[in-house]
Amino acid sequence: MIKFTSFFTLFLLFSFNISSQNAPNVIIFIGDDISWDDFGCYGNPYVQTPNIDKLASEGIKFNNFYLTASSCSPSRNSIITGRYPHNTGAAELHTEPPVWMKSFPEILNENGYYTAQAGKFHMGEYAKRGFSKVSLKENGDGGERKWVEFIQDRPKEKPFFMWFAAFDAHRGWGENEFSNTHNPKDIEPPFYLADEEATKIDLAKYYDEIKRFDYYIGKVVDELEKQNELDNTLIIVMADNGRPFPHSKTRVNDRGMKTPFVVFGPKNLVKRNAESNALVSAIDIAPTILSAANVTIDEQFQGVSFEKVLKKPSSAFRNHVFAEHNWHDYEAYERMVRTKDFMYIFNARPNFPQSGPADAVGSPSYKDLLQLKENRELSAIQADIFVTPRPSEELYDMKSDSLQLLNVASVPSYKNELERMKTTLKTWMETTGDNIPKDLTKDWYERKPDYVKTPDFEVRGEMPGEAKNAVKNNNKGAF
Repeated sequence: MIKFTSFFTLFLLFSFNISSQNAPNVIIFIGDDISWDDFGCYGNPYVQTPNIDKLASEGIKFNNFYLTASSCSPSRNSIITGRYPHNTGAAELHTEPPVWMKSFPEILNENGYYTAQAGKFHMGEYAKRGFSKVSLKENGDGGERKWVEFIQDRPKEKPFFMWFAAFDAHRGWGENEFSNTHNPKDIEPPFYLADEEATKIDLAKYYDEIKRFDYYIGKVVDELEKQNELDNTLIIVMADNGRPFPHSKTRVNDRGMKTPFVVFGPKNLVKRNAESNALVSAIDIAPTILSAANVTIDEQFQGVSFEKVLKKPSSAFRNHVFAEHNWHDYEAYERMVRTKDFMYIFNARPNFPQSGPADAVGSPSYKDLLQLKENRELSAIQADIFVTPRPSEELYDMKSDSLQLLNVASVPSYKNELERMKTTLKTWMETTGDNIPKDLTKDWYERKPDYVKTPDFEVRGEMPGEAKNAVKNNNKGAF
């Protein structure tokens, strides 16, 4: 009996080693505060991203990939747990999920993967448990210094997962080897920013940091080629939220919530030279990676694997994506649902302007808009960040208004669609345990430049979903 048990155990271990050796490696490159249209492959004519563009041309470029929060830590925690922000227990900036919650790297680690993280972390103690190695120091100004080293020093007998998180392109802009790569005089700001010198300089420095992010991605790809691992490595390039400029970061529309998402990988898993228009959510990343690794998908994951889209990019996927805006420097509560044809936004705090987070409010780009405001020279879209009170409901026809410029919520001909979208969002909130606390976290800073603290600085209110124990709710909501 003992001999049989020992033989059976050895057989299982041998079988496991064989399957793990055939499993794909996985790398997620996640930029900090980069909008979906700020890579060359997404049509930006100013930024220099040749390495990302090459991965996009040889892999899949996703055109409708949505985050669940346009805010650093809530977005990252949502990605790594496969859960909506209010279901992680960390819906607000600088908060952490409970220590018992699992991340998908932890599950990969338990199933034979070597897992490592280098660069920005910003997720919490629970997430550290999922990595064989964590680098929180000496990562360089941009967070990329140890990326190639980690690829070189990994154990070669195991498949690996790497979470490579840059500080690029988060404010403030630091001097780096790519400073002054982009000439401000050559840059035309987006139509919702001011066409002024300070804004152009601001954008040029932002693009310089994106170029550094791109450069180190290229260095990792080169190292994978040297090790003959590139063709067996699933590579994802994305960001955690929109650019740290007015109109972008913390917004729940495309300028804040839509992310660039480029995937390259083994030919049996990822179609080459393709684009996908499928609606996909960031909560779908975790189950997709687990599925690709042939690992069981735990019930905690609210997302769904989009592996079929990787193999056939023309496939449809989600009918709905959902997103949240909770406290990020300022009191907020917004919810968004997007379908193929419409986007609906509910705002429970319409008395506050959509000025963006404190780092955007303190930026030269914001000050340029303030000057235009004082001169009464703002366009209607530029003025949007100052509007108060705001509408509590917004509806956008994505077929005719892909930029979300015209709110048709009050247009009679859209009444039925408005009610349909409103019902969908309300049902999602109820089934996933979301709620609107009366005592939300208040503003920590005054809503003007220079980071002036309020009396409520560092005082937390009630977290959305806390009263309904949403952290224990695994309901996926509408798909």
